[in-house]
Amino acid sequence: MPQTSLMMTLQFSSSGTPVNVQAKHFLIPGLGRYDHKYSPKLPSKFPKASIFNSHQIPNPILHQPPVNQSVAAIVFGDGSESRLYPLTKRRSEGAIPIASNYRLIDAVVSNCINSNINKIYALTQFNSTSLNSHLSRAYSGAGLGNEGFVEVIAAYQSLEDQGWFQGTADAIRRCLWVLEEYPVAEFLVLPGHHLYKMDYQKVIESHRNRKSDITIVASNGITKRDQDPGVGVLKINTENQVMQYSLKSNKEPVNYAVAETLTRCNDSSYSYIPSMGIYLINRATMVNLLNNHFPKAMDFGTEVIRGALSLGMKVEAYLFEGYWEDMRSIEAFYQANMECIKKLNTGYNFCDRDSPVYTIPRNLPPTVVNDAMITDSVIGDGCILN
Repeated sequence: MPQTSLMMTLQFSSSGTPVNVQAKHFLIPGLGRYDHKYSPKLPSKFPKASIFNSHQIPNPILHQPPVNQSVAAIVFGDGSESRLYPLTKRRSEGAIPIASNYRLIDAVVSNCINSNINKIYALTQFNSTSLNSHLSRAYSGAGLGNEGFVEVIAAYQSLEDQGWFQGTADAIRRCLWVLEEYPVAEFLVLPGHHLYKMDYQKVIESHRNRKSDITIVASNGITKRDQDPGVGVLKINTENQVMQYSLKSNKEPVNYAVAETLTRCNDSSYSYIPSMGIYLINRATMVNLLNNHFPKAMDFGTEVIRGALSLGMKVEAYLFEGYWEDMRSIEAFYQANMECIKKLNTGYNFCDRDSPVYTIPRNLPPTVVNDAMITDSVIGDGCILN
């Protein structure tokens, strides 16, 4: 018998307090509040506690809807070919601890919360028990508002789809019946194991002002991670329009410094930059590409993005100037941990008051230090150092 999907939903009342935290539902295909194919107007299982006043003035019609109403985030918490083994022996990439108190996925979810995106779907599959538990316990009202949620969609099998998720595009396609519950205008697709701080509202503003079908966030800098194979490479023109999407080969790694030099010498109208794997895509465009144009596509970047370019869609690049580490190796993970303790602000800042990082409270006692001198370190709660 096909296994059913595991959905963990966090719903909040108008006061911001959790109504039902870590509620687990086993949804049978053909039943449940999300299955629009069989029951298009099923009532929500969790009624929202809202109070309306007949004397209230209706909200004015805005030219652009607020971000928290018009954008939903899709976060991938794991991958089948992780390079962080043995850290991923029993947990997915997004659940790997970092900086004593956090998990990798906390950085991405916190970016969403700080960017006023409060509809967050986490798609998980490989070694996802730890990640699913962390997400369901950590985000029970951390700035999500009265309609915000973090919802885990675990991989499932049904009568129509006997296999597990075969890639990012396949996972999104098979979860569209859940993702389309709210009338959002755009979907923000995010890897869940990258470390960076970004205001997604700036990406959304650029996307809408340029009237793009798809916006790809790219790292505008040359660092040592550019030598890692498997990174998407964008060829863009002077207006940041994406002309070509390619994948760096394992056999022939691209040196961006050389590529940029050759570009300037031969043709100054194009440049090559690494994709961060972050995509902002219009809702209608997403559905059309996945269901109509490329119904068999498995990977979102190499197949769907390339397909959109071949169809002549408007694909733009948003250049990100800040710190970014995609955790593609044990060395990268180690360096990210070491950089966050340095006095120079070259790495990821976990102590930024303007852009806080949220995680699960552990309720541990304070750390005790006896007869020890500690330098350049991060110490979590509940430690005893002698």
